[in-house]
Amino acid sequence: MADMDIKIYASFLPHADPDASLAFYRDTLGFEVRGDVGQGEMRWITVGPVGQPETSIVLEPPAVPGSGITDEEQRTITEMMAKGTYSGVNLATGDLDGVFARLQAATDAEIIQEPTDQPWGVRDCAVRDPAGNMIRIQELG
Repeated sequence: MADMDIKIYASFLPHADPDASLAFYRDTLGFEVRGDVGQGEMRWITVGPVGQPETSIVLEPPAVPGSGITDEEQRTITEMMAKGTYSGVNLATGDLDGVFARLQAATDAEIIQEPTDQPWGVRDCAVRDPAGNMIRIQELG
């Protein structure tokens, strides 16, 4: 079997308020904005770490009219987003304490867990973004 050159290019996270999500990822986490299309609540905003153009997060509406999602499914998605159980992403940094201090100072991050040594061998913290998405940040060792 030949090796395949496959990379993770983009992950998708829902937003409840595109401007609040944009502020969190751009201003709090320091990501660069790579794209912002649509209008109002129907915006798709692509962000990513500076210096890593090959990896992006697309902040998207949780449901688009005509997508086939029922009203009941939309309610379920909204409830799960509010609880932080619908979607999330794992990030990594060489300065977990510095990033955590920045998150603590921000008004748009809900702190879930302070930096902690986990029994599975990583040190990480957890926050929720303005849409409720779980963001875990692991320290690179």
